[in-house]
Amino acid sequence: MNAMSQAPAIPAYLPQGNECALFEMAQKNGLPLLLKGPTGCGKTRFVEHMAAATGRKLYTVACHDDLSAADLIGRYLLKGGETEWVDGPLTRAVREGAICYLDEVVEARKDVTVVLHPLTDNRRTLVIDRTGEELKAPDGFMLVASYNPGYQNILKRLKPSTRQRFLSISFDFPPEKTEIAVVAAESGLEEARVAPLVRLAAKIRSLSGMDLEEGVSTRLLVYAATLIARGMAVPAALEAAVIEPLSDDEDTKSALRDLVAVIYG
Repeated sequence: MNAMSQAPAIPAYLPQGNECALFEMAQKNGLPLLLKGPTGCGKTRFVEHMAAATGRKLYTVACHDDLSAADLIGRYLLKGGETEWVDGPLTRAVREGAICYLDEVVEARKDVTVVLHPLTDNRRTLVIDRTGEELKAPDGFMLVASYNPGYQNILKRLKPSTRQRFLSISFDFPPEKTEIAVVAAESGLEEARVAPLVRLAAKIRSLSGMDLEEGVSTRLLVYAATLIARGMAVPAALEAAVIEPLSDDEDTKSALRDLVAVIYG
């Protein structure tokens, strides 16, 4: 066993523009950052990459309908017959000067934004009513949030008063050559065999009039390529990793299979 432990590998990420420089600038100046883009286009990987590259601890919270402010801040729990305060991930990030990443923040309950607002302006404070604390965020703390603007309805929309508290970066699926390189690197499938997968994804994303809430993500392409690289037949891999995840509608799935036949015909 080596006496010196190896540093953890930095998650791979291929920049599409100036997003890495903007992240570092936001972090150094204590500014919150909002990532906008479709599901599976690389937002979470980007945050993981930047946290590792800048040497910051990362707390990631997958937001959902039932996520409340208490889930982020903390609560009293019964331990050994006594009540004990337990910090939530946001509070731990503030105390430690870490990065807190709220993935799909628009999914969280409305009381979450009330907690975030004082952290996203010049106050940079977190108020914990239950303990009477008011934590001042240290220089290393950074709040990052993400959401998908194309998957919102009237009941779930990020209010302008919240959006305008963040710097923002728009993400999209990478260009064809970049996506081929990413999928090949993540799956181990050679680029020549990844290329038709990426062409298929581009066709699906460009379709209109189909019962698809979203186009195929780069993440799903990695799944499909991984199955193919491990020996699964292409039709079976695409059925499991692309067609079935995209839709439950039989007519839509049939149309997707036809498209697969055209690309691989």
